[in-house]
Amino acid sequence: MFVGTFEHSLDDKGRIVLPSTFRSSLGEKGFLSQYERCLGLWTEEGFTDVARRLTEKVRDGLTTHNAVRAFAANAVEVKLDSQGRITIPQRLRDYAGLATDAVIIGAFDRIEIWDAVGWREISTAADDSLVSAVTGLGV
Repeated sequence: MFVGTFEHSLDDKGRIVLPSTFRSSLGEKGFLSQYERCLGLWTEEGFTDVARRLTEKVRDGLTTHNAVRAFAANAVEVKLDSQGRITIPQRLRDYAGLATDAVIIGAFDRIEIWDAVGWREISTAADDSLVSAVTGLGV
């Protein structure tokens, strides 16, 4: 399970250090793809589950084959280097607007990598959504 918020910078080769608390849960490799204005990073098992669920949605007529194509075509397998970094390909950096400053968050089943400005914009809305969700749960 991934939780927490961490601020990191990308180096000039597009590498970013993953928080040490995430590294042990991720294992030696993960799968990185586009995800709602940011990048999602899943364990191999988590990525397989997302792919299965997305494929089921196509079978059930709830989404198109293009969604599967885009998700799979833009995904890359990433491996941690000896310093705990992954390399983010340029096309994925462009998609997420990543240049230097990034925010890495845990989202339970995945890691999300946000451009710092984009994260500030969405975090306020996320806080409001949390209040509604928690109230709805009666917590």
